[in-house]
This record gives sequence, C-alpha cells and structure tokens, in this order.
Amino acid sequence: MKNLIVSASVLAKVRDKHSVTVREVEQCFENKCGLYLEDDREDNRTDPATLQFIAPTNQDRLLKVVFIFLDGNIHLKTAFDPDQADIAFYDRNGK
Repeated sequence: MKNLIVSASVLAKVRDKHSVTVREVEQCFENKCGLYLEDDREDNRTDPATLQFIAPTNQDRLLKVVFIFLDGNIHLKTAFDPDQADIAFYDRNGK
C-alpha cells in the first residue's frame, strides 16, 4: 500500500512485541469486511481520530489494526492479535 506510513518505532514495536509484519497489516486492510471504529476513550483521543478494525490476514490470522488517517495517508499506530473482548466488541459494533 503506497499510502501506509509506518514509523521506525512502530515497525519495531509491531515486529518485536507482536510478531506482525507490514505485509500482514496490508492484508488486513485488503481483507477488511466491516467498519472502522473510532477509539473515543478519554486517554486515547487524538486529532485526527484514532481508528481501528479487526480483519484476517491471507493466512487467517486475525489482527486488530489501529491507525490515524491524515492527509490521505494511513499512519499505523499498532497491530496485534486481538483478545476475545476485542473480537466481541468489533463483532457487535463494527460488522
């Protein structure tokens, strides 16, 4: 994806802490089947809004992808394996 921006620090975090690759994140955007949900929790509010979704990679690994959309670009904040609460919340509100 040409418009996916991943900073060096975010790349290190998703790779080292969550074992997620940039290609897996791209696949989640390609395979997304639902809405982007805004994270409106007080401690997580940003301008522009932080958005998130859950989608599978091409190998059926579910990832929660968190990002900001700014100036036509997607700025990745993090991506990781969602827990059951994340999945249930997205199933209720994002699909």
